[in-house]
Amino acid sequence: FEINSKLLVFSFLLQSDTPRIQLRLAGEKRKHNEGRVEVFYDGEWGTVCDDDFTIHAAQVVCKELGYMEAISWSPSAKYGKGDGRIWFDNVQCTGKEKSLALCTSNGIGVSDCKHSEDVGVVCSDKRIPGFKFVSALTNNIDSLNIQVEDVRIRAILSSLRKRVPVTEGYVEVKDGGRWKQIRDDDWTQLNSRVMCGMFGFPGEKKYNARVYRRIPSYWDYSVNCTGNEAHLSSCKLGQTLSMKNRTDGQGLPVVVSCVPGRSFAPTSMAGYRKAFRQEQPLVRLRGGAVHGEGRVEVLKNGEWGTICDDNWNLMAASVVCRELGFGSAKEALSGGRLGQGMGPVHMNEVQCSGFEKSITDCYFNKDTESLGCSHEEDAGVRCNVPAMGFQQRLRLSGGRNPFEGRVEVLMERNGSLVWGTVCGESWGTMEAMVVCRQLGLGFASNAFQESWYWPGHVSADAVVMSGVRCAGTEMSLSHCLHHGEHLSCPRGGGRFSAGVSCSETAPDLVLNPQIVEQTTYLEDRTMFMLQCAYEENCLALSSSNTPANSFRRLLRFSSQIHNNGQSDFRPKASRESWVWHDCHRHYHSMEIFTHYDLLSLNGTKVADGHKASFCLEDSECDEGIEKRYECANFGEQGITVGCWDTYRHDIDCQWVDITDVKPGDYIFQIVINPNYEVAESDYSNNIVKCRCRYDGHRIWMYNCHIGKTLHAETENTFPGLVSNQVTHR
Repeated sequence: FEINSKLLVFSFLLQSDTPRIQLRLAGEKRKHNEGRVEVFYDGEWGTVCDDDFTIHAAQVVCKELGYMEAISWSPSAKYGKGDGRIWFDNVQCTGKEKSLALCTSNGIGVSDCKHSEDVGVVCSDKRIPGFKFVSALTNNIDSLNIQVEDVRIRAILSSLRKRVPVTEGYVEVKDGGRWKQIRDDDWTQLNSRVMCGMFGFPGEKKYNARVYRRIPSYWDYSVNCTGNEAHLSSCKLGQTLSMKNRTDGQGLPVVVSCVPGRSFAPTSMAGYRKAFRQEQPLVRLRGGAVHGEGRVEVLKNGEWGTICDDNWNLMAASVVCRELGFGSAKEALSGGRLGQGMGPVHMNEVQCSGFEKSITDCYFNKDTESLGCSHEEDAGVRCNVPAMGFQQRLRLSGGRNPFEGRVEVLMERNGSLVWGTVCGESWGTMEAMVVCRQLGLGFASNAFQESWYWPGHVSADAVVMSGVRCAGTEMSLSHCLHHGEHLSCPRGGGRFSAGVSCSETAPDLVLNPQIVEQTTYLEDRTMFMLQCAYEENCLALSSSNTPANSFRRLLRFSSQIHNNGQSDFRPKASRESWVWHDCHRHYHSMEIFTHYDLLSLNGTKVADGHKASFCLEDSECDEGIEKRYECANFGEQGITVGCWDTYRHDIDCQWVDITDVKPGDYIFQIVINPNYEVAESDYSNNIVKCRCRYDGHRIWMYNCHIGKTLHAETENTFPGLVSNQVTHR
């Protein structure tokens, strides 16, 4: 058993009089496939001037580096000023040249530019089949067409072959269609660190060398890494081994032994570790579709906050990834790409060496306010994670596109592995979320308890899994609670099999806790003014015995609900199925949109309320964003990304009936989208909690915060009280 990582090869034949150059992308970059264009010629790295540079020249650069195409190019040293010579100026390409050296220019080394004019490119994520080592060549290697088609860790010992993930084995490169080992003469621990990082492991360890034997021949090159590269292809190649040295029988093949994060500890194929666990209490990822990606949040002074993306790069991102038990970073994300956070921005201008144990050990600028950092600049990461093989045990069948279909799982039945369906009974958003994550398809957009309109594989019609209940954080559907061998699916499979549709993006609703704290007050209202609210079950049960001229005491407040995600929040029900409520003269697109609960300090519910989404609309939006949803005239309902919906304190049911509540200290809790009816990228921020003190006449609301934004020890702090007098109507 082995794990592979596609390193792509790009080779071509150059005429004898063409300058032999090598290219790389350097500078202040956040992805492997972007950066300042640098040229290696005559033993020296230099840059390219932006004069006359076009997308056609960028196309040549990207293809020469092994990428399928160029996406864009940037003038004026966007990725920082380079050093040394400016090798090319006034470059003019058609886009079909095999090398930048074949484009017309002033001549290599002839330039009147400054480094403030250094050009940069962004290449596509997709690579041409094949890759070559892209960093500086050392030790007089003349060939620039070193073909490396693939690299892998191949488990050799019988005790390791069936372990998932593979953590120890030979390092092998595929050169000219053949797998070859690397001789360990010049191999260092830093090389092992890079190798383990690219396969999703945070560290490396020593291994028992006595159990590995010599082999007759090796790959032609040695590798020299600094230890903070995100990929082996970024390391330098060392000296070519002579034929004698390669066959003298003295060397040993390179073996790496990687240390996995706790969530990916090796297991036998039969039983995976049950669920993903956060590894570090000081750093967490939020808003990502798959494990190992998300917006970076750090804990400081008991409060979770974000990192501003100024100077955010792969080095810093790799520190975060390794800290959380993943490998090196694949990508350092900027501009709130994985949704905007809430609360403070704790760090800015982060600078790491790549070897720090925690992102909090890196140098950073604490003054985020004067630098104008906002949550629109929240930094994120995508990390390398170990190959666990989960995708091979699940598939979607019969859909119109790869993002939808009937869920089919590979399960053991009567001693053999068979494909079958999942019982649709009790199937919901959380279960669909796990399926979409396991397949790498993003977030769930819908969960279906019937899938008759998706004809799946006939051989997989039988139900092989039932009673599935997921927490939503599992890496595989098999990790969720489910019935064992004794299945229970009263309606049977077939048309009642579970189905999903997935989406690369999702909304993320977040309640503004300060608005709740600032708008809270008590109102005593007569029963005859509460008839509509009574019909919609917005009052306590004791209200059924309350005379029309008696009062109910209402704890009122406003809710301001922001959509900080990457797609609009839309009700699950289509407008044809919205329910008309004659008393209030409006439609409900979601019967339960929020829960309002008053809890004792030990968590017992003493009063509750609920709010139907009588109108999901854009009340206000961030600057530059237009409102899309409006309830008037039976309009479309929803909340646009970057907008918020305000439920004012003075509308019906925007309260908790506390008529029967005794004076004391309580916890006030609001939960948005409590039944997970609509899929979101992050449910952990759907809860707002406040401390509450009621003396029988007045109410104080304080320390309102989004659930899980404060450290557990900070939950009980007492920053001060805001007095709210009772009003009468």
